[in-house]
Amino acid sequence: MTTIRTPDVPKPEKFTDPLAAVARLEALYEQATSFLCNHFASALKNGTPTERYRAFYPEIRIRTSSYAQVDSRLSFGHVSEPGTHATTVTRPDLFRSYLTQQIALLIKNHDQPVTIGASETPIPVHFAVANNPDLVVPHQGAAGFTLRDAFDVPDLNTTNDDIVNGVYEPENDAEPLALFTAQRVDYSLARLSHYTATDPSHFQNHVLFTNYQFYVSEFENYARAQLADADSGYTSFVSTGNVEITDPDAALEQPLKLPQMPTYHLKRADGSGITLVNIGVGPSNAKTATDHIAVLRPHAWLMVGHCAGLRNTQALGDFVLAHAYLREDKVLDDDLPVWVPIPPLAEVQVALERAVAEVTELEGFELKRIMRTGTVASVDNRNWELRDQSGPVQRLSQSRAIALDMESATIAANGYRFRVPYGTLLCVSDKPLHGELKLPGMASAFYTTQVRRHLAIGIRAMEHLRGMPLERLHSRKLRSFDETAFL
Repeated sequence: MTTIRTPDVPKPEKFTDPLAAVARLEALYEQATSFLCNHFASALKNGTPTERYRAFYPEIRIRTSSYAQVDSRLSFGHVSEPGTHATTVTRPDLFRSYLTQQIALLIKNHDQPVTIGASETPIPVHFAVANNPDLVVPHQGAAGFTLRDAFDVPDLNTTNDDIVNGVYEPENDAEPLALFTAQRVDYSLARLSHYTATDPSHFQNHVLFTNYQFYVSEFENYARAQLADADSGYTSFVSTGNVEITDPDAALEQPLKLPQMPTYHLKRADGSGITLVNIGVGPSNAKTATDHIAVLRPHAWLMVGHCAGLRNTQALGDFVLAHAYLREDKVLDDDLPVWVPIPPLAEVQVALERAVAEVTELEGFELKRIMRTGTVASVDNRNWELRDQSGPVQRLSQSRAIALDMESATIAANGYRFRVPYGTLLCVSDKPLHGELKLPGMASAFYTTQVRRHLAIGIRAMEHLRGMPLERLHSRKLRSFDETAFL
């Protein structure tokens, strides 16, 4: 039987100081990953190991014997019922501010310490070496030894969304304390780097999604203007490939090949800046992006893309503020049944409408000339209008839909599923039911005049949300019966 070697870790310890608790999490994680990295490097150099090496994720645990007496308006910061609650943790350096905040709320609301120690969940070697630029896990068969015999590898059987989907069944005495386990977070951090070509550490707390590259150029122009303004609060701009500039006139080298979802970050020192993700066209990309960005626990994400206007009274360039969604995208049906309503979030809706009014300098009844509020339909067929229109058009009419795209309902539904405040402001770029198709000449003129204004509205809305206390922004609408304490 192969001997299993593990690092010597301190016994679990109780903490009433959140900063000290997070410091212990960081120390435990650093010890575990260094142990795995060192032995993995040795194995690559010296050949087949004679022992198995294993280290464990750190863990946060709290036990309460009574219900918390908290402000009933709060949607987070306390466990739902007495008992033991726990979560494994990865990359505590990356999540330092988030963990400190969440642990502080637990200690305050329950008047109980948290216990920090090593969990029973092994760290896969792939994730342990992910932040070590000198180490790469070879493909299967290329290491000279059987990797699984010496180290733990990712286990997709235990990497899932059972907690967020509300179907999790505890295997021990502890209820979940957070929406994501450490291994699920590590999986998404690796996927984010792959799909966006930027490191997860650059992501900001406010995320804009778009479905056109035209918005990227305008976002870069805006970012450079902000960097030129010493009072803007923005510190740097990060482009695809982790190219970061602080000088507004600095050159940005573009990679020869863009990633699947090019991503750009206008950063602030406290992480409250804005990230723009070009998810391209289709609900699959929209789901993929939000599946992984959700583990970063952003404070809000908004869709600012283009749509087909479905009403004859709409004009190209008009705005659509989604108040409801007709979900025919299909990609989330297994995780979030279509009978689940996706409610509008008042705080986000108000911020978006306020931003439209400020940028367009219209308000009240006059604002209705260029913006409609209503149902947005999202479909999975880009050429839906080429089919027999009687069925689709009848359903669209019955739903009172005013716009159609392929991404918005997916982003909103995943925001609902992952408890991330969401919203949608679309711009009408064609009207296929009325013969106004998106043709090259028309599109060029439209993009030239409308993209800048549309993006400015999205950014302005995020600035309004940034100034809002978290306890107001994170709505109780997004929380289930037995909810985790962590956002």
